[in-house]
Amino acid sequence: MAGSTDPALPSQRLLGKIALVTGGATGIGESIARLFHKHGAKVCLVDLQDELGQSVCDSLGGATNTACYLHCDVTVEDDVRRAVDFTVAQFGALDIMVNNAGLSGPPCPDIRDAELSDFDRVFDVNVKGTFIGMKHAARAMIPRSKGSIISICSVASAIGGLGPHPYTGSKHAVLGLTRNVAAELGKHGIRVNCVSPYAVPTSLAVAHLPEDQRTEDVMTGFRSFVGAHANLKGVELTANDVANAVLFLASEESRYISGDNLMVDGGFTCTNHALRVFRE
Repeated sequence: MAGSTDPALPSQRLLGKIALVTGGATGIGESIARLFHKHGAKVCLVDLQDELGQSVCDSLGGATNTACYLHCDVTVEDDVRRAVDFTVAQFGALDIMVNNAGLSGPPCPDIRDAELSDFDRVFDVNVKGTFIGMKHAARAMIPRSKGSIISICSVASAIGGLGPHPYTGSKHAVLGLTRNVAAELGKHGIRVNCVSPYAVPTSLAVAHLPEDQRTEDVMTGFRSFVGAHANLKGVELTANDVANAVLFLASEESRYISGDNLMVDGGFTCTNHALRVFRE
């Protein structure tokens, strides 16, 4: 039987790999950076939140040259170019690029009240930032004929009605970019995928609120709302669950997977919530 002779998963699934994670100071990005490092990767994390980013870097062993931090605005191409070049200079190569930085934008239930400045900001970070990350990751990976580019998407990439129009439109765009860039870079041995989680209780979920309103009670209410509408009951989606999906796509276990949108949603997007046939 093939299963009886297959080797067990290695304890360090990214040993010797070099990764760059955008938005790595908090939330899902931080979880990805920590998990990658735990599995043997050298990690460069970039963010706008310098104190938090440097703190994560130090906790990962920045002094031992296995982690580094750099200030980076993903909407500025020179920043992203510098981040990729910095990673290669520090560690010698770039094997894994994770485009995690993102914005949800403010809620706007009526399109007539939409502000184009909000639309532009969300698309700048979520779409342009992801595209720039893909571009410069490809620049570093093509000469080596290998690499994995992973972008954090959303269940809003698959269905409508889950978030503000700019956010939903931006995540549909990230999925389109993922498929198109995968089609181009396959000839270079580079895999391109995205991960689409259901709602995760992180700071991004309440980022549209003033700081003095980002209370524990608000987060508890968010968790309750998300849990009530989830398809899979009895378990709460965490940033670590998303990080595990990204780890899979970064590792050799997914070596023939490209152009995929890996749903981490407990079956949410496979269900027509308007029908509610199986609800009690």
